[in-house]
Amino acid sequence: MKVGIVVPYSWSFWGGVLEHADHQARALQALGVEAKLIVGNDPPGRLTKLLHPKEGRHTPPPDYVIAVGRSVIVPANASLPNIILSPPAMRRMKRALKDERFDVLHVHEPFTPILAVYALAIAECPIVVTCHAAGDLGWYPFAKLVWGPVAGRIDYRIAVSEAARRSAEPFVGGPFEVIPNGVDLPPRFDAGSRDGNVVFIGRNEQRKGLQIVLRAWPPVAVRTGARLRVVGADPLSVRWLARREGLSLDSVDLLGGLYEDELTLELERASLLAAPALGGESFGMVLTRAFASATPAVASDIDGYAAVATPESAVLVPPGEPEPLAHALIELLEDETRRQRLGEGARKVAERYSWEPIARRLLTIYEELQDEGVREQAAA
Repeated sequence: MKVGIVVPYSWSFWGGVLEHADHQARALQALGVEAKLIVGNDPPGRLTKLLHPKEGRHTPPPDYVIAVGRSVIVPANASLPNIILSPPAMRRMKRALKDERFDVLHVHEPFTPILAVYALAIAECPIVVTCHAAGDLGWYPFAKLVWGPVAGRIDYRIAVSEAARRSAEPFVGGPFEVIPNGVDLPPRFDAGSRDGNVVFIGRNEQRKGLQIVLRAWPPVAVRTGARLRVVGADPLSVRWLARREGLSLDSVDLLGGLYEDELTLELERASLLAAPALGGESFGMVLTRAFASATPAVASDIDGYAAVATPESAVLVPPGEPEPLAHALIELLEDETRRQRLGEGARKVAERYSWEPIARRLLTIYEELQDEGVREQAAA
């Protein structure tokens, strides 16, 4: 079987949806499926620097990635995704679909222009979609008005969480099956032997809550001697944030973007993950990423995180409040027995989201759609 996976963002700028789709492709490949990603890509150079002030990853994508065009930054869902909007990208994707002749096309965020919507319009094979976003998404009503007719071409709908399903179903149609984001599990883990530091993973965007953890950090650093390791946020933008908000960066390490193996090593060394997002997170993907390395979390009590975290793996605190966040971080950093117990519980939670069974469920869906298509052709 040959599966095309369409992601309307740029390979060069890592994010949750792209990470999900990339791991999906690799998990399917491990089951013998020929899976390829159709995405954007922004190679290094003057034009990329002009269009994208933040630093990306500009190494060539792997051979299972079909890059079809450059991206631009478009504000959406209190975030700044890198979306492919160039008309030539449609031509390249049309050529890719013709050349590859996929048995099934799996489209992520199906109402996102331009790649996802165009894929719905032109695909000649069964279409599966996955909706990731959650919350009060103002662009969904507009998208339904403009692109609603192509939603009728969707053969199977997936949401990564109940929150994502509730947001998408009135506009994308239904029914949906909830299939969560998967996570790769390091074969070895040790909840002990940690360095006493705390990791934050996320872009410097309001809803990710970086400003909250920076406000909470000074008393944590003074009391425990820990360092805050900031991953994913552009260092220059964090320095501007600190200057603008009068925040200290003492005992804060700005690591920028890390490659996957580097992030795993960082999480395997860290004592805790701080996840202070303010909302708009449909699934606690950042939590399961840490949990896979037996790293517990102090996280905001929001829908996407509360659906993943358990009392045995994390401590939930009110979103947007630095003091409870600081108190919980200090409490766990000073209680190694409890912190280690939570780390062991975190790994057990992560095992529920292993990619292997998720990929098998996806393969079953693809095979059923393929068989249904064969029956329809025979009946015709």
